Amino acid sequence: MAGKKFKASAKKVDTTKKYSFEDGIKLAIDTAPAKFDESIDVAVRLGVDPKQSDQQVRGAIALPNGLGKTVRVLVFAKGPKEAEAKEAGADFVGGDDLVAKINDGWLAFDKCIATPDMMATVSKVAKVLGPRGLMPNPKVGTVTMAVGAAVAAEKKGKLDFRVDKAGIIHASIGRKSMGAEKLKANFDMFIAAVLKAKPATSKGVYLRSVAVASTMGPGITLDANQANGASEE
Repeated sequence: MAGKKFKASAKKVDTTKKYSFEDGIKLAIDTAPAKFDESIDVAVRLGVDPKQSDQQVRGAIALPNGLGKTVRVLVFAKGPKEAEAKEAGADFVGGDDLVAKINDGWLAFDKCIATPDMMATVSKVAKVLGPRGLMPNPKVGTVTMAVGAAVAAEKKGKLDFRVDKAGIIHASIGRKSMGAEKLKANFDMFIAAVLKAKPATSKGVYLRSVAVASTMGPGITLDANQANGASEE
């Protein structure tokens, strides 16, 4: 059945066309064939060479409408910062006790935050957290003394993004149930953050292509020039 639904959805997409951001997002919602609340995903191909250390593109933003899902947040902190994290709504807070659980194979959380003084403790599970993209990092605001604000941002739905080896950024901007207007606002903020993160050494067209799709739906090509027009291209 899934094959039939996908084919029916794919027929609605003109593969020769580059859609406006607004129309493309509406179409991604319209062509989401599954019964569950699919996520709406964006793929951005950049004109950078990710092998060069000065052409890495990464960042983190708190989306205006969140990501439409529950985010379980773990915080490594002690003393007053432990209390601050709990008050802000962190799901798990601790130190060596959490290290022991993680080393035993427990990973029932989506985001990990740490105060700088706890990084020696966190390093004991770096080999577990690192490959899963869970390692706290000051560049994306997850190593911080402002744990309350960091927890609140993660709970709302903060989007971390980074370019992969092929020069593409993959990101989810929310769920189809959020509707076109909220998804478009999230999309606009994400694209603005990608443009802002453009490396000084990147030459030529920075935003090569942009596509959007639901989890189970067909890919929809967007008009990247819509964003390039707003940048320095």
